[in-house]
Formats: sequence, structure tokens, C-alpha cells
Amino acid sequence: MTSESHLNPAAGSSSVPVPAEAAQPAPAVQPSLPTPTLGTKAAKLPIVALGGSAGSLEAFERFFAAMPATSGMAFVVVMHLLPNHHGDLAGVLQRYTSMPVVEVTDGLKVQPNRVFVIPPDRDLSLLHGTFLLLPPTQTPALRQPIDFFLQSLAKDAREQAICLIFSGMGSDGSTGLKLVMENYGMVMVQDPKTALYDSMPRAALATEFVDFVLPPELMPAKLLDYVERPLLARPTRDVYDEPTTMPAHALQKIFLLIRAQTGHDFSFYKRNTVFRRIERRMNAHQIKEFTHYVRYLQENPQEVDSLFKELLIGVTKFFRDPEAFESLKNHLRTLIQEREAGHTIRVWAPGCSTGEEAYSLVMTLLECLDEVAPTRYLKIQLFATDISPEGVSFARLGLYPDNITADVSPERLQRFFYKEDGHYQIRKEVRDLVVFALHNIHKDAPFTKLDLLCCRNLLIYLSAELQKSLLPVFHYSLNPGGLLFLGPSENITGSQDLFRPLDLKWKISLRNDTPTSFPRLTGLPFALAQHPTLAPPPTAPMSTAASTRREGGAFSSLVQNVLLRTYAPPAVVINPKGEILYVHGRTGRYLEPAPGLSGMNLFEMAREDLTYELSAAVHRASETREDVMVDNVRLRTDTGQQLLRLTVKVLEEPNSLAGLLLVVFEEQPTPRHVRKGSRPAPDLSRDEVVANLEKELQYTKYRLQTSLEEMESSLEEMKSINEELQSANEELQSTNEEAMTNKEEMQSLNEELMTLNMQYMVKTEELSESANDMKNLLDATEIAIIFLDNNMTIKRFTPPVERIIPLVATDVGRPLVHFASNLRYEHLLRDVRQVLERLTSISTNIQTTAGEWYSMRILPYRTLDNYISGAVITFTDVTGMKVLESQLQEAARFAESVVETVREPLLVLDGDLRILTASRPFLQSFRLTAAEAQGQLLPSLSNGAWDNPSLLRHLQELLAPATLTETATEAAFDSYVLESHFPELGRYRLVLYGRAILRGGHQTNRLLLGVETMEKII
Repeated sequence: MTSESHLNPAAGSSSVPVPAEAAQPAPAVQPSLPTPTLGTKAAKLPIVALGGSAGSLEAFERFFAAMPATSGMAFVVVMHLLPNHHGDLAGVLQRYTSMPVVEVTDGLKVQPNRVFVIPPDRDLSLLHGTFLLLPPTQTPALRQPIDFFLQSLAKDAREQAICLIFSGMGSDGSTGLKLVMENYGMVMVQDPKTALYDSMPRAALATEFVDFVLPPELMPAKLLDYVERPLLARPTRDVYDEPTTMPAHALQKIFLLIRAQTGHDFSFYKRNTVFRRIERRMNAHQIKEFTHYVRYLQENPQEVDSLFKELLIGVTKFFRDPEAFESLKNHLRTLIQEREAGHTIRVWAPGCSTGEEAYSLVMTLLECLDEVAPTRYLKIQLFATDISPEGVSFARLGLYPDNITADVSPERLQRFFYKEDGHYQIRKEVRDLVVFALHNIHKDAPFTKLDLLCCRNLLIYLSAELQKSLLPVFHYSLNPGGLLFLGPSENITGSQDLFRPLDLKWKISLRNDTPTSFPRLTGLPFALAQHPTLAPPPTAPMSTAASTRREGGAFSSLVQNVLLRTYAPPAVVINPKGEILYVHGRTGRYLEPAPGLSGMNLFEMAREDLTYELSAAVHRASETREDVMVDNVRLRTDTGQQLLRLTVKVLEEPNSLAGLLLVVFEEQPTPRHVRKGSRPAPDLSRDEVVANLEKELQYTKYRLQTSLEEMESSLEEMKSINEELQSANEELQSTNEEAMTNKEEMQSLNEELMTLNMQYMVKTEELSESANDMKNLLDATEIAIIFLDNNMTIKRFTPPVERIIPLVATDVGRPLVHFASNLRYEHLLRDVRQVLERLTSISTNIQTTAGEWYSMRILPYRTLDNYISGAVITFTDVTGMKVLESQLQEAARFAESVVETVREPLLVLDGDLRILTASRPFLQSFRLTAAEAQGQLLPSLSNGAWDNPSLLRHLQELLAPATLTETATEAAFDSYVLESHFPELGRYRLVLYGRAILRGGHQTNRLLLGVETMEKII
């Protein structure tokens, strides 16, 4: 297992311009996709699993409302349902979609364009396209139905599996989606901002195994696009052949870019796996050609990191394949019984991912040690390594979601975990047994002297050539009788002479004692380093210049220093190697500088009488991690002998001192006969003297053996360094040749850049001219214009704006709301917000406090790409028009008053012969009211009494379009006789005259009709 981080979150920002089309909801796309044939195998049918919990029904409604009924996919809805409550979930979902919705029954076949719903009291699984129902094995509180189904879906549908995680509480689905990703499926998660309960979406995002993060209504379009391109548009390939699928060297270029940025070489990975992962990234960016993707990687370094995480397979869980761990446990019992007392069981788990398997091994070992007698003092040391920094950091923390209850038994949860804020935390005593580190299995030196090497589901992703090279390294790393634990799909083919199978099904093997020559190991792409057992335990970094800050001010610090100098005994802080990091008090009586160019080492500086006791106490404290105290240690001084108490204390807190040792020198009351004697007391027996000498000899032997082992390791390391230097020399020669080639390429590139620079300069000049033209154009119009962004912040304005809103050049970038205007209008800001929200324009006439009138118009600011990026306010000066309008209204009122004062009956008509004004004498003569005459057509007045064709023709002739200056009198007629019957008056004979009303010698499209005389006909 290696680690993977794959996340393509949907980005969004308020500062990004909003497309104009996005203001209105777009109808769901209904692409026409071919429907898979029912007779084909199930792998050809995309199966979409929709997982949700609390609040997911609202998300399902939005999803199915946008999903066409003929997509060619099958949909399986898995929710958290009460086992004793049989609701009508299928009926509820049927209201949201036109596809048939059915509840799953045992043995039901998967069919396209259907929605299948999980029953409330069953776990759902899939085998060869057939649904199988199983009774739950866990309590309702611990059930994870979504994870349960996703695991079987990933294995059955593989790359056709699609996982959608919606609103819900808890973290169900976060484990199953990893398996979907491992089998080349697709994972999509609801945007947590749109979820009623965001726990499940956020838990899924935390795995970093997510392809798309979208609101539910946008998921169908992305889903249809994903299914159409990789599965229908491309031919299916079971075996990838590099020369026929991509141009020459394209894959090598991708490997080169990854190695240059991350330092990891993926050329040893299986091509089939690499091709599939690269295609996933290409599909995500809608890139169809490998050469285009190589160019995209060169231009986008962040995509190289994403591809690196995509190539890593980080699918793991606690006690994966429980039967395999039970079998391992049985073989570990035999191995532990063979180890002698005080032995440290060393384990290495390469490719640890997020740490679940490493902690599973520790828990298994601790359970095995429970069966061992306490007097044997067996210890555990486990090294868990990976190439992913994110995975190693996560594993060190040891904090896992609550869905691990599906994989870890309640007994183990109680013993090795504790609950914290809805998560399970590995206990500190378990975490302390595991050392997590970054390590590349085919590049870095391996760990050695191991009793167990667990490398599961990692070799299957590596090439056969690299697998063949790694198995001898595993053999070298293991102690005689050590165990090799591989994945169920891995084997030791080609290395049967190195390992003896113990369990063929679960791939547990025993290391043979077959000797392996060192040259066979040196052919690997790494050099063997010193044995980890000889390395000192890890210590926390500590700066000798760092000091602890004391609270309380200068006075309290002075008091504390006096107390420490007066009452605290002399002491030094050292690391397990004996290097002195801090000295307190006067230690000259116990330590002295060693001759030569030595460093500050406690063992070298200790006085001769203290050398043995100090070394033994420090060594025992380092091994047991417990405090050690030695009394009555004799020290020869100038005045005689002095008894000392040596205390070695293991520091645990604070974290900056963890792993260090505190050595304290305390003088004890010394009897007079001891203080004055320069040799051991005469009553010391011979046996005691011999015992002390044996102890000192034993310690000396131990130090000699340690020195020999360190020397051997150093010799091996020097050999490895020599080989690396030879390899580095060859690489430097190759690099020199490449540098010469790069120099020529750089010269050519420099010429191209100069040409491109000239083009940019020309473009810059054109833009400057365009900017100047635009500025002069805006200034020439003398129109006040204000440009605002989406937050109503001023971007720019024209000078005439100063007459309306007092703006200066430094006001650019400030919100419009900060300024007071000279307008007699209080709704300017409201109108701008309305335009930005509704994308409509607003026009109105407004007046300033100075009496000026402006025509204000507010429009959305549209870019060339049809994006809305704010608003534009224009103020056009219409003061002259308003004055003219007022004058015209005044003239009209004056004309009406003139008509009212004339004694003759008069009518004022418009171009349609509609009565505009009727004088009071006219109304009185014909017994009409103003309401009856105003706005009436002349022919319909008085029940048609004025409907005379000849009269109407005369009136129309007065409206003939002509400019009358010298012959203005021609636009008139006199003494026209009209005889007609008028209601309530009888028959009358009228003598009429007509005039065209002129203004400045031009027609006004107005007529004057007067009555000269009016006689009644008897």
C-alpha cells in the first residue's frame, strides 16, 4: 500500500466575474447516450451509488430533477434507515424522477435507467451484476451500510463504479470510496456548503480521494460527461501497449517531470496501472492527447503534484483480510516463543499509507505478548514507512473516524483506542511502539535485523523486474526465522530458495538460511546503510541556545536563579549518546575537559572514578526508559574521598525535551573514615572486589562489542558511499553534456523570447493608444459616467461626475456608499443593487440640488466574454430639454387661456381631428360639457352632426406638409357653410372658418375651427 491524495475541489470566489447566463438557472442537459445492452456483462454498465444520511432527500431531489431518464446508468440509493421502520423511500424518490424506482430484493439483476433502493433491515452487496441482501452483523449504531456496499461495488464493477456522497452525519462512505478509487472508479461529493449536514461530505473530502465537488443539481451534467468520454468514446483496452497508445517517449517525459519535482521515479511501476491513472487525470482536464498532457504538466507544476498523488494507491484499513491476520497471529506465536528473553521484536511495514495496517500489526503483536511470561521482557519496535508526507503525518497522529468500528472489534477498541470528539485516537503507549518515516522502498536503504516484514498490496503495482530485485532485499533485512507477510495477490515467484511458504493462501513465508551474496544486493537502485539497531533512538531536536521563558517578570527570574544556584545540585542534560546539551551549576568536581580535540561528551569528560557508574546508569536508563539512581559512589578529591548519589532521569515533558536524559550529581554525607581513606575500606571482602571487577569487565566487553558493530556498519556505509560517488561522477559527466545542450537551447529560446518581447511591446503601444482614445472619447462626450464592480466599489469615472458626486482621483477603490451626492434622489444605491441582482437596466430623470436635470441610466457591466463584472451609471445633462419642455407647457397653457377668452365658439384639433380644446362659448352654444367634448373625434361629436365629408376634407387639406412662410395665408378657409341637425337644438346653418396653427412659419399639426354665425333652420 502506498499513499494517495486526489482532490479536485470546485473552486469559487466572490471576486470572480459572474457569467451573464448564470443569472438564470440553465435547463438540464439531455444528451443522447446509447443504452447498454442487457445481454452484455455487468462490467459494461455504469453503476452509480448514491450514499446519504440526514438531509440527503433534499439533495436527491435536486440531483434526480437534473438527471435524464435515459442516461444508460443504474442508480443505487443507500441510506441510513431504521431497521424496524419500513418506510416508503422508493415512493418518495419516485416523485423526483421518471425512472422506475424499486426496492432491492435478493437476486435482483442490475438494469440501466432504473433506481434501486436499499431495504431498511439489510446490508446490500453486488456480485456479477446481481444484488444480494445480507442481515446486518453489527448493531444499528455501528452499521456502515454505505461502506459495505461500496466495497462490493468496487470489486464487482471496477472502473464502471461511481460513488456519490451526499449530505449526512458521521463518516460512512469515506472508507468505501477509497476502494472505488483503487479500482479506477470515480468519486463525486456534494459541496459541503450546500449540504444540510456536512459531516459525511467533509469526511469524504478529508480522504483526498475525490474527483469532483459539486452541488447536487450540477452533478448530473458532470456525470454524463464522465460516462460518455472514457467509456463510450474510447475503445476499451485490457493491455496497454505503449507504442500504439501514445507517441514515443511521452510516458518517459511524464516520469521525468514527476521525478524532477517530487524526487520519485515511477518508471518501475506497472505500465497498466500508470496508464489508467494518467488517463483519469486527462479525463478530469478533458485532454485527449498524451502529448498535450505532457505540455499541460510542463505549464502547470501543481498538476504534477496531483498526478503524483494519483499514482499512489493509498487504500487501506484496519485488519484488512481478518483471516490473514489470524493466520499471521498463529505463526507469530511460534516466532515469539523462539526469541530469547530481552529480545526486541523488530517489524518493518513499507508502504504504510495512513497507518491502519501498521497499527494492526502492533495490536496483533501485543495480543501475542499477552501469552508470554512477563519475566521474558520482550519488546516491540515497528518501522512504518511511506513516500507520501501527508500519509505519514496522518499516521503519526493516529486519529481515525468512527467508521473503523466496522473493522475493529469492540475489545480492541476498548484496549487500544479512546473516543475523542467523534473520532478514535490510538493510545499513546501503542503509538510509541511505531516509528513513522518517509522512505522509498526502491531507492533508500532498507531496515535490517527484522523479525517480521509486512509488505501487502504494494508489489502488485511494481514491475516484475523490481519485484525480483526487492525479494533478495527482504531476505537480507530479515533475521533467520523471520516472517514475510505479503498481500493475497502477491507471491515469491523466482525467490523460492530464499523463503519457505507457511500459508499459501495468505502469503506468509519463512526466511530460509540460504546465504545471499552482497553483490546481489548492490545491483539495486539504492545502497545499504547501517543497521537501524545500531542507531540511537530518535530524540527531539533541541537548540543549545534555546531558553525557557519564565513568567513573572525580572524580579521572579532573579529569585528563581538564586534558588537554583543555592539549592539545586549540579546537573547536565545529555542525549543517549552522552553529548552534553546543557550544564547547570558547578560540575568541575565531577567533569573535566578531555585531552585533545574532543567534544562535550559526558563519558569522555567524567572523572576516572565515575566513568563506569555513569556509563552503566545512562545505558540502563536509555534501555528501560526509567529513572536510575546509584548511591554511595566514591569520588577521589583533593581532600579525600566523597560519596555521591548519581541520578539519571528520563525526560518526557515538555515535548522539546522528550528523549533526553538529566544527570544529577548529589553529594551524600560521608563518614570520616571513608573521607580520609584513599583506598577501599579494609573490611571490603575479596568476593565484593571480584564482583565489582566483573561488572566493570562486562561493561567494557559491551562497549567493545558496540564499537566493533559500529565499525562494521561504518565500513559497509563507506563502501556504499564509494559506489554512490562513482555513480554520481557518471551522472555529473552526463549532466555536463546535457548542460552544453541546454546552453544551445537556451540561446535559441532567448532569441524567441526577444521576438516575443517585441510583439508584447507593440501590443502595449496599441493598448496605450486605445486607452488614450477611450479617455478622450469619454471626455469629449461630457457625460458623467461611473464604473462600479460587483461590490459597488468605484473602478473609474469621468470628470463631469464631480458636478453630481464630489469624487477625486484618489477615491478609486472606495465603495460608492461612502459618498453623498447632490441629487434630489434617495434610491441610487438601491437601484444599483437591483441592477446587479436582476441584470436589468434602470432609467429615470433626476434633479440636483442646484436645479440641474440629468437622465440617469444604470446598466450591467458586461465583459467581452459576456461576464457581468459590475455596473455602469451614466448621467446625461437634460436641463435644456427640461427648460424647453416647461416653456412648451407654459405656451400651451397660455394658448388655452387665449382660446378661453375669445367670445366666438372655437375648437382646437390635432392631426387626427381630435378635439384638444373647446371654448366656453362653443360648449354653451351646442349644450355640451367639457368632458363630452375633450378628446372626442370631430365626426363623432354631437351624434355625428359634424360628420361632413366636405368639411373634413377642407380640414385635412390644412394639414398638408408644407413650410408656409410667404404664403402662410393659404393654410386657411373662410365662410364654409354647414347645415346639420344638432341634438337638443334642432337643425342649424353654420358659417365656419378654419386655420392651420403655425409656429415660426412651420406646421404644428394643430387646427383652429371657428363658428362665424349660427342660424336655426325652420
